[in-house]
Amino acid sequence: MIHWRRARVHRVIREWQGAVELEVALLPADGRSAGAPEDTGTLRALAYPALVGRPEPGDEVLLNAGALVRNLGTGGYAPVVAVPDRLPPDPGADGHLVKARYTPLQALVAGADEQGSAHHDVLRDADSLAGMPVVTADLHSALPAICVAAAADRPGVRIAFVMTDGGALPAWFSRTVDGLRRAGLLVGTVTTGQSFGGDLECVSLHSGLLAARLVLDADIAVVAPGPGNLGTGTRWGFSGVAAGDAVNAAAVLGGRPVASLRVSAADPRERHRGVSHHSLTAYGRVALVPADVPVPDLPGEFGDRVRAQCAALGERHRLVPVDLTGLPEALAASPVALSSMGRGLDDDPACFLAAAAAGRWAAGLSGEVD
Repeated sequence: MIHWRRARVHRVIREWQGAVELEVALLPADGRSAGAPEDTGTLRALAYPALVGRPEPGDEVLLNAGALVRNLGTGGYAPVVAVPDRLPPDPGADGHLVKARYTPLQALVAGADEQGSAHHDVLRDADSLAGMPVVTADLHSALPAICVAAAADRPGVRIAFVMTDGGALPAWFSRTVDGLRRAGLLVGTVTTGQSFGGDLECVSLHSGLLAARLVLDADIAVVAPGPGNLGTGTRWGFSGVAAGDAVNAAAVLGGRPVASLRVSAADPRERHRGVSHHSLTAYGRVALVPADVPVPDLPGEFGDRVRAQCAALGERHRLVPVDLTGLPEALAASPVALSSMGRGLDDDPACFLAAAAAGRWAAGLSGEVD
C-alpha cells in the first residue's frame, strides 16, 4: 500500500501557495528490502506546510514513495508525510469538517457551510445559482484555457474554481491555480468532497457551487478535479465520469451547465482521439439533464470528426457551434503554462481550443445573467 522512505532535505527548489518543492537524498533502508532505482540518489519531494510544517535543508523527512516506485506519476514527487524531528505547532482555530477522512493525514478544516461559519447563514437555505454558467471538465488542464478565453471575451469576469476530489486532494498541489489567482483570472477556489486547501471549504459539490455564487460572487464557476486523474481503459472506470454528475448538480441548483469537451488530435490512444470517450460517456450517459455543449469550429477533416462525434450528444444536450477567432492568440498569451497529458499548446491545439470554446460560451452567458 505505502512504500516508506526516509530522506534528508538538500535544498528547497521552489515554492508556491501552499506547497514547497524539495530536493532530498534517500537514507539507508534500515532493514527494508532495497534494490529499486529510487532507493539511491536524490529525488523531488513535495511538502504541504499546513499539514507537516515547512521542511528546511538538513531536516530528515518521511516520504510516501509508492507512486514513484511504481512509475505512476503524482507529478514526479514523493509526498512528505512528516518532519519527525521538528513537528509543527498545533494549528489555531480549526473548523469541524474532516477531509481525507480516516487517512493518517486527515485534516480539520473550517467549512463555509458548517455551523459557526461566517457564511452559514447565507448558505443554510440557499438553493439557487440564479442562472450562473457552470463549466464542467474532466481534466484539470482544461481550467486555464477556460479562464483565459472567458477573460479575453469579458475582461473582469469573476471566475471561481470549484474543485472536486477526482484528482489531487490538496488544492495546493496545483501551480496552475496559484498562477491563475496571481494573474487575476480566479477570484477563488472552493474545495469540495474530500478535497481541501481552497479559499473556501465545502462538504459537497452542491454547497460548493452555492458558495462560489453567493460567497465569492462569481459570474462563472468551473467544476473540475485537481491535477491528476485516474483511468483504467474501461467504459466506466475513470474519474472523469464526475463531469456528468457536475452537469446534474448545476442544473438542480438552477445554474446553466456548460459541458466542456475533452478533445485531442495528438493522443496516441484511439479512445481519446477526436472527442474522448470520457466526454461521450459522462455527458451522454451520466448527465441526465440538458447542458450547453460548446463544439469548437475546428477546421478540416478533424473538425468534421469532432462534429460527427458530438451528434449523439445532441439527442439530450444543446450543441453550440463556437467560432474560435482570436482564441489561439489568447491561449498563446496565457499567464500559466498550458499542458495536458504532457502536451502543450503547439503539440495539441485542439485540446485547449475545445476548452477555450467552453470559456467563450460561458462568458457570453454570464453577461446575460447580469
